Amino acid sequence: MTLSTRPLFGGALSAAIPSSATDISDLREIPDNQEVFAHPHTDQSLIVELVEYQGQVEDQDAAKYHFEDIASSNKALAAGAFEVTNVVPLSKSEVSLSDCSTAWMLTGTQCVSKFNEEARNMVTLHLGLFRLPQFSTEILVTFNDPERINPESSSAASVETHREPWTVLDFQRLLQTLTLHNPGLFG
Repeated sequence: MTLSTRPLFGGALSAAIPSSATDISDLREIPDNQEVFAHPHTDQSLIVELVEYQGQVEDQDAAKYHFEDIASSNKALAAGAFEVTNVVPLSKSEVSLSDCSTAWMLTGTQCVSKFNEEARNMVTLHLGLFRLPQFSTEILVTFNDPERINPESSSAASVETHREPWTVLDFQRLLQTLTLHNPGLFG
């Protein structure tokens, strides 16, 4: 998979993103605090999001806090609808974003529907979290990687087109290369 460095948030950040990724802001309105990319042939997506720093949450629990917040937004909080399978710290030597106090990578699954459909899909969610307390901000990077698509889902059409899917290594490369160029981004 070819990765290319892309500017994010008007160039305030940059990261290596798969060059085949479609910038969703070219297709529809995206909140100002998000950059969203979709795979051209699968139902995979990458989201880089600026969120408020959660000072009440301990560093080792922060990635799980955000994972559960995403599960709540996805209406995936029912028993068995979400599970955290792994949380690991990322050392400063593994990341380019030296301004972060700590960085974490979480892997888990969520049973979610798209567009408020009844049909639910099993999605592996890889989450990277960079904590920036000095800017009252956290950078949340998510890689949504569908595992099982319900035949009734609007995503079912993409099941047969799994050409060159993105990998966890592509996601890790994004996390490793995320770079801050302009701290003014955080206000």
